[in-house]
Amino acid sequence: MNGLALYERPSEPAASWRIALPHSAAAVPVARALVRTALAELKHGADSDTAELLTAELVANAVEHTAGDAPIELVVELKPTGCQVEVHDADPVPPGDLTRPSGKEPDPWQEHGRGLLLIRTLSSSCGHRPTEQGKAVWFRLAAVPPQWRPHPA
Repeated sequence: MNGLALYERPSEPAASWRIALPHSAAAVPVARALVRTALAELKHGADSDTAELLTAELVANAVEHTAGDAPIELVVELKPTGCQVEVHDADPVPPGDLTRPSGKEPDPWQEHGRGLLLIRTLSSSCGHRPTEQGKAVWFRLAAVPPQWRPHPA
């Protein structure tokens, strides 16, 4: 789908966005902005900074680790209990150590190698699944109870 779609499910109050992004580094800030806007417009309880960071990691990984120029698809689903973000790409190979640690510490002098660790550590849950066109890599964040949210100054 080229464009942005918003819909609500009658049985469960939720909002979902699905957008095709270019297979380039330019997709990362667009994805971050979409997640930030989605959470802000609905006054959703998931932590926006964490959602943006983890979305950026998923999109950057899809751009860096998949060949070709097929678009990447970003899916954001907001529910009362939290949010789920998925990034779809054309490569069926699952991400390396997303759901379990590799057993070695990332090299502190390297620029790369911490994205999956961040997703594993900061999300409520994460994973991947095959799709007809390749795979979807996802994370979930739980909603923060209203009394724990920062109050605007």
